Parts: sequence; C-alpha cells; structure tokens
Amino acid sequence: MSDRDGVIKLVHKALEQEPRVNIHRHPVRIGYSADAVVLEGEVESVAAKKLALEHAAAVEGVRGVVDRLRVAPAERRGDGAIRDSVCAFLQREPEFLQCAIRAVASGRVETLRDVPADGAGDIEVAVADGVITLEGRVSSHSHRRVAGVLAWWAPGCRDVVNSLAVEPPEEDTDDEVVDALRLVLEMDPLVQAEQISASCRNYVVTLEGLVRTGEESRQAERDAWCLFAVDRVVNRIEVRK
Repeated sequence: MSDRDGVIKLVHKALEQEPRVNIHRHPVRIGYSADAVVLEGEVESVAAKKLALEHAAAVEGVRGVVDRLRVAPAERRGDGAIRDSVCAFLQREPEFLQCAIRAVASGRVETLRDVPADGAGDIEVAVADGVITLEGRVSSHSHRRVAGVLAWWAPGCRDVVNSLAVEPPEEDTDDEVVDALRLVLEMDPLVQAEQISASCRNYVVTLEGLVRTGEESRQAERDAWCLFAVDRVVNRIEVRK
C-alpha cells in the first residue's frame, strides 16, 4: 500500500467514526492531489462539513485539506433565487443599513443599495451552483460573521465563501464570535435568544440555557456552527419538561 493510499484509508476511517458526518448516508469522496487530501460530496449540515474537514486535517500524514464539500439544502433553488434571498436578508437587517449591497448576475454587478464612500461597508453577493460568495468590506468581524450566517440561511444554499474584509483591520477574538452569535440568535425567529447564553474559547462555542423544544436547541446550535471560523459547538441547552 502506498503512502497515499494509506492516508486516504486513515481519513476514511476518521470520517466513519464521526457520527455527525455519516458517510454511509452522505458519501464523501476522498482524493489526493499535490500532497493534500481532497474531500468532495454533499453532507448533511454545516456541522458535518466542518467536522469532516477537522478530522481529515488531524490524520497523521495529511499536509493539507482541499474543501469541495457542499451541504445538502432543504430545498433546491436556482442561483438567482438564492442570490435574491441573501440580498433581501442583508437589506432588511438593521446591522447592514449603512452598507452598500450589490448583486452579481450574469457577470454584471447591480447596485441594490448605495451608501456614501465612508459608509460602514460594501457587500457584493454572487452565487454559482448554490455556492454563495460574499466579497467587499464590513466594519467588524461580528458583521462579517453575521453576513455569513444570513447567507447560510438562504434557501437552497450549499456553501458560503466569506471573503469579506474587515476595515479598518482589527484583531479577531472569541468575544467577536460571541457578539456575532448574540446578534444572530436575536435575528432568528425560531429561537428565544434571551433563554440562551453563549461563551467561546479558542473558537469553540458553548451554548447553555433552557428552551421550549428540542428543535429550538438544535436551531441555536446550527446558528453557531454557521459562524465563520467556529471549529466546534458544545450544546448544553436543556429542553423544558
């Protein structure tokens, strides 16, 4: 067995042992290119995608991981409909009222809302095969994360490439993660944000609180997983009996 075949076998074993990835229900193709493992396929959730990448990267002998994983959407929608949903979310949320919003369609950029050059940001939305790309600038890491979650919320979304820059540059911290999560939970109509507390250490989020249903707990966890750079979510939320 070559070193390449051995690494692929170890990665397969690592993914097989992670129940959230569930490669039997959602097969993941494992390849090897230029000393990096390549993961391809459609997984069940953002959590499954991030955990698959984490476990693959942790395998001995893996020098890099190429992410070609997509998340299976609850409903299939065309790129135009997905783009319209993302832009509508961004235009509606007060956090982005001072941001210009632009949409890329058929290679052309359409300005949906313009602001002065010294505004709080400029966000450009493009969608290709269900993959949403965000480019431009925002004023904080919290805004960058919230924009990314709004993109994940768009029906039909299969992945989010968050290339927004933070200007002026600032240090990213665990506190920025918590700030973004609080905003997201307050925006989410499926959860009662005041019933949930969140903390973060080294980009691992811990959720606690008491909610009405198991689905509300799962939704809060999904929101946390959607945050840019969050590596793991520990859900300690209890369901009211």
